[in-house]
Order: sequence, then C-alpha cells, then structure tokens
Amino acid sequence: MAHLSTLSAWRQLLAVIYDLFLIAPLLMANAFVLVTVFGPTDSVANPAVPSWLIQATSLVVITTFFVGFWYKSGQTLGMQAWRLKLVDDLGHPIGVKQGYIRCAAACLSALALGLGYWWIFFHPQNRSWHDLISKTHLEVLPKKNS
Repeated sequence: MAHLSTLSAWRQLLAVIYDLFLIAPLLMANAFVLVTVFGPTDSVANPAVPSWLIQATSLVVITTFFVGFWYKSGQTLGMQAWRLKLVDDLGHPIGVKQGYIRCAAACLSALALGLGYWWIFFHPQNRSWHDLISKTHLEVLPKKNS
C-alpha cells in the first residue's frame, strides 16, 4: 500500500462526498427522533427542538459513523468504494481515541473554510491537517483481481 498521489488525493475528496450521501439519511433519522420526542415546531421563532440539541446529537451521529467505521475496518463505505484505508503513521489500524482526535481535527479543517482538506494538494505526502494532527494517513489499496 502506498501514500496518496496527487491524482489519488481526489479519491479522498470523492470518498468524503460519497460518505456525505450516507450521513444525510442518518441526520434525517436523528431529526425525526428529536421531533418525535419534542413534537413538531409551531413557529420558526419558537422551535420545539432546541438548536443546540440538534447540533450536539448530529455531531454524535457523524462522529460515531466515522470512528466506528475507522476502528472496525479502517474504512468508511466511501473509502471502500475508492479503495482507501486509514492507518496510523506506523501503518497499523487506528484506535478509538485516535479516531476521535481525527474527527475533532477534521472539524477544525472544515471550519478553516475547508483549508485543512485542501491541504492534501500542497503537502508533499498529500496529508490533510487532520492526518497530521491525528498522526494518521490514507493509503490506496491495490485493485482486487476479478
């Protein structure tokens, strides 16, 4: 397995987009549960579900999605589709703590107008900020013979 090349760095971004399509229904289910518990909103000015609760539970859903997949197999479904695998800097599977650190750093990367993600095109080994902070990297898996 090898580090990402510039061409393969596009795979990382495409895998993120793929995973967003998988996370969206999870966030909808999260909102459904909250609306079921708190009831529907009567007016926009006075929402039934507090915004902080929606944000907090959404963060838990997203973090659980990524850390769960990374810890179990080193790959989310988007990463599987694009043959990417997350490992630590020594090439070993990551632990749960390292997964949470990566998630927190990915939030930082996104909050900086996505600069942390685009950093892969400027770093010599195509590593993002969250790769560097969490001491992880993505490897491209070889094609399976059919």
